[in-house]
Amino acid sequence: MEKYLIASLLIAAAGLVGIAVGYFLRKKIAQAQANSLEAKAEKILTEAKTKQQGFILEAKEKAVQLLDEAKRDEQRMRSDIHNEKQRLEKRENMFDQKLLEFQDQQTKLVEKVERVKQVKQEIDQVKEQQIARLQEVSGLSKEAAQELLLKRVEEQTKTDLLGRVMKLERESSEYFEEKAKEIIVSTMHRCAVSHAAENTSSIVNIPSEEMKGRIIGKEGRNIKTIEKLTGCEIVIDDTPDSIVISGFSTIRRQVAKMAIEKLIVDGRIQPARIEEFVEKAKQELSLDIKKAGEEALYKMGITGIDPKLVNIVGRLKYRTSYGQNVLNHCMEVGYLAGMMAAELGMDATLAKKCGFFHDIGKSVDHETQGSHPEIGHMILKKFNMDEDICQAALTHHNDIPYNAFSSVTKAADAVSAGRIGARRDSYEQYITRLEDLEKTASAFTGIDKVYAIQAGREVRVFVKPGEIDDYAAHQLAKDIAHKIEQELKYPGEIRVSVIRETRVVEYAK
Repeated sequence: MEKYLIASLLIAAAGLVGIAVGYFLRKKIAQAQANSLEAKAEKILTEAKTKQQGFILEAKEKAVQLLDEAKRDEQRMRSDIHNEKQRLEKRENMFDQKLLEFQDQQTKLVEKVERVKQVKQEIDQVKEQQIARLQEVSGLSKEAAQELLLKRVEEQTKTDLLGRVMKLERESSEYFEEKAKEIIVSTMHRCAVSHAAENTSSIVNIPSEEMKGRIIGKEGRNIKTIEKLTGCEIVIDDTPDSIVISGFSTIRRQVAKMAIEKLIVDGRIQPARIEEFVEKAKQELSLDIKKAGEEALYKMGITGIDPKLVNIVGRLKYRTSYGQNVLNHCMEVGYLAGMMAAELGMDATLAKKCGFFHDIGKSVDHETQGSHPEIGHMILKKFNMDEDICQAALTHHNDIPYNAFSSVTKAADAVSAGRIGARRDSYEQYITRLEDLEKTASAFTGIDKVYAIQAGREVRVFVKPGEIDDYAAHQLAKDIAHKIEQELKYPGEIRVSVIRETRVVEYAK
C-alpha cells in the first residue's frame, strides 16, 4: 500500500517538475521569438528611414532642377517680352513718322487743289472774254456759230459718209450671207434623215384566199362593220394573199390593220368580235403613240416633259404634212436648229427644243380650231414650256420672227422641208380635200361619225338613230350634198351615203 502511495507521489512530483520545465522552456521560446520580431521590426524601420532619406534627397534634387528650369523660362520670357516691346516701339515710331508724312502730303495736296481751282477760274474768265470778243467780231452767238460749223462739216463729209456706209452695208451683207450659207450647208451635211413618203394605203397579208371570203362575211356584214368602225375602205381584189386598207388618216389605217391582223389570228370573224378587236387595236395604238413620243424625246435628249405632252408628241408619228412624216420632220428640225445655234454661239439645247416642238400643233389640228402655229403655242403655254419655245412654235412661219431662236427654227424648218423628195404637194392637197369633205358633213346635228372614202368620191355618214329617223336621213343626205356643192371644189361626183342603224342589246341573267 505504501509502495503504491510512494509511486503516486513520485508520479505527481514528476508531473509538477515537467510542468515547471515546460513553462520555463515555453517562456524562453516566447522571449526568443519576441526578440527576433523586435529585431526584424528594427531592421525594417532602419531600412525605411534609409529609403526615406534617399527619397528626400531625390526630391530636393528634382526641386532644384525645376527651380533652375523655371528661372531659365522666366529669363527667356523676359527676353521675348523685351524684344517684342522694342519691336512695337520701333513700329510705333515708324507709324508716327508715316502719319507725319501723310499729313504733310495732304496739306500739299490741298494747296495744289486750291491752286488748280484758282487757275481754272482764271482760264474760264479768259475763255469767256475770248468768246465775247469772237461773238462781237463775227456778229454770231455761240449757238449760231456752232450750228453753222456743224452744217459746213456735214456738207463737206456727207458724200464721203454715204459712200462709206454703203460700202460697209454691202460688205456686211455679203459676209453674213456667205456665213449663213456656210452654216446651213454645214448643218445639212451633218444631219441626214430618211424621207420615206407616206401613202394612203396599207397592205395586210393573209394566209390564204379563203380568208378574203371570211373577212367579207355573209352579205358583206363583216367588211361593212370594219369600214364603219375604222373609217377606212377595205379593198379586196385579185391581189394574191393580201388585202388593201385605203384611207387618208394614218391612225385609222393603223387601227384597221391591227384589228384585221388580230381577227385573222383569232379566226372568229363576226361583227361582235370585230368591235372587240377594234377597241383593243385602239388601246394598243395609244400605247404605241406614248412609246413613240418617249423614244423621240429620248433621241433628242429632252427630259422632264409632262406625260400628257409626251402623248401629244407621239401622235405626230401618225401625222403627215405634204407626204412627210411630221415626227421625223420635227426631229430633223430640232437637230438642224441645235447645230445652227451652236455655230452662232447660242444655247444649242434650247434651240433644239424650239425646233423639235415647232409643229406640235399638227398633232391635234384636225380636232381643234385654228392654225397649227396657234394651236402649238397654246399647247406649249398650257404645259409651261419656255417662252422662247412657245414663240418659236407661234412665229416659225412669220416674216418677222420673235427672236433669234425663232429665226433659227424658221431656217431649220425651211431646210428640212426643202430637201429634194422630202415633201409632195399633191398628197397634201388630197388630204386637205378629204378633211374638208369630212368637216363639211360633220357640221350637221345628229351625226355620229363621218368618213371620206374611195379617194373622196364617197362620204359615209353614220347618224344617231335616236335623233335622226328614216325620213330625216333622206333629207340629211340631200342637205349634205347641197352644202358640198356650194362650199367645195372637186372633179366628178361625190356620193353621200347616210347610214342609220338601230341595234338593241339585252342580257339574260
